[in-house]
Amino acid sequence: MKILAIDSSGMTASAAIVSEEAVLAEYNTDFKKTHSQTLLPMIDDMTKILDLDLSSLDAIAIAKGPGSFTGLRIGSATAKGIGLALDKPIAEISTLEAMAYALYPAQTLIVPIMDARRSQVYTGIYRFEGEELRCVSADEAMAMEELIARLNDLGEELIFTGDGIPVFTEMIKEKLTVPYKFAKTFQNRQRAAALGTLAIEYVKQGRLVSADDHSPVYLRVSQAERERAEKLKAERE
Repeated sequence: MKILAIDSSGMTASAAIVSEEAVLAEYNTDFKKTHSQTLLPMIDDMTKILDLDLSSLDAIAIAKGPGSFTGLRIGSATAKGIGLALDKPIAEISTLEAMAYALYPAQTLIVPIMDARRSQVYTGIYRFEGEELRCVSADEAMAMEELIARLNDLGEELIFTGDGIPVFTEMIKEKLTVPYKFAKTFQNRQRAAALGTLAIEYVKQGRLVSADDHSPVYLRVSQAERERAEKLKAERE
């Protein structure tokens, strides 16, 4: 089985081709270029290096969100386009679930935090039970202070991962009362290799959609939509 995995939900653009036996290729960039400039060249480079025909893929894995609205749209459009062109199914996987999966086999709670601006994070709470990743608390957008209060109530040791770490380090140090760690830099961003490896399990379980049916998950409205709503509210008042 071979999977093409794509994650452009955050600042990092990541693409990988994985099999059941190995990560055949992975390409990660965290640079000031739009994902529309990087994703397709990355995929093209990997297929050329591997001498791989994309038609031999079994499925395409996409980080469906939450995350950057623009990044999610670019990644979804890329996966959808390849899927439609090659008639390949898509494994839609939560960005946060894939980030947590990259920390296998952590024995603590795993808490991905993606900076969602306005003192909020996209987050969920996960743990490994044996080799299987379980969701303890569903993905949502929430204030970081609210998340810290929830984690204090749970009273368990945990590890944070994600681009929210540098943004909220001081708040965590000040207000979190349970034992915690931060994932290392090579673990704390989106990794398509983790996404693709998790997607193999999705394929085995039949958790796939057609390319035509795929759409990203945003969890909240975009900044432009919020600003428009605020403007309309002000005009009514």
